[in-house]
Amino acid sequence: MSATHAALVQFLPLAGDTFDKNKVTPGLLGFIVFAALALGVWGLMKSMSRHMGRVDFEEAPEPAPAADPATRA
Repeated sequence: MSATHAALVQFLPLAGDTFDKNKVTPGLLGFIVFAALALGVWGLMKSMSRHMGRVDFEEAPEPAPAADPATRA
């Protein structure tokens, strides 16, 4: 029997008395997953911002508007 299995056998009967089957919450694991995703998105946004700041983009000049032949006469 592993230590994890032994701990589950000890704590599951205690949770059975207070566990409400009509109420489901994400719990600590849900918070940890959400926090990890939030940190990952924050890191990606910071990296994207840094990379976009390094881009040296110059637009081509707009062509001169062609003269309208009807307005010349």
